[in-house]
Amino acid sequence: MKIAKKKETRIFNISQLSTRAEGEEKAVAIEGYAAVFNSKTSIGGWFDEVIEPGAFSRSLSDNGDIRALFNHNWDNVLGRTKSQTLELREDEKGLNFKVELPDTSVARDLTISMERGDINQCSFGFFITDEEWNYNVEPALRTIKEVELFEISIVSIPAYDDTEASLVRSKEIGKSIEARTKLIKQIDSILEEK
Repeated sequence: MKIAKKKETRIFNISQLSTRAEGEEKAVAIEGYAAVFNSKTSIGGWFDEVIEPGAFSRSLSDNGDIRALFNHNWDNVLGRTKSQTLELREDEKGLNFKVELPDTSVARDLTISMERGDINQCSFGFFITDEEWNYNVEPALRTIKEVELFEISIVSIPAYDDTEASLVRSKEIGKSIEARTKLIKQIDSILEEK
């Protein structure tokens, strides 16, 4: 069945938020899950909805220019896949993202609000390209099988409760690079011995 394109958004809670202590470097990225697979949620009390694993794969493989926004506002771009400041991938849990925050007032304000716990939710904007409805249950259940993803957003009002995001500090990135470099050196030395 061919489906007419209708723009939709879904909102999720961000859980397990990490904040920086006084004196630490500012956060440089937000990472987590913009959508979680097989997590049923009520859509306005009218129907329930779940996202099937693989729903984003085609959209991600098409290399579209997907943006990370604040509150679905196209004036508040936090990153985008085209500029490689937004990374998106599907894993067994859902749609994983990492966005490198720009040095803008919107990103700085967002970081502060997330550190305080005032903003802790994610959302995504999409067009349905494949869905399945089950009217034999009350309320009806829609299974999202495939979407055309056009944005993810950090937002203040949730629809789904199972997402995660955390602020990543530049100090942590440096430690991560050091740890990876050390591991690569250890692997190289083992390979040289053989």
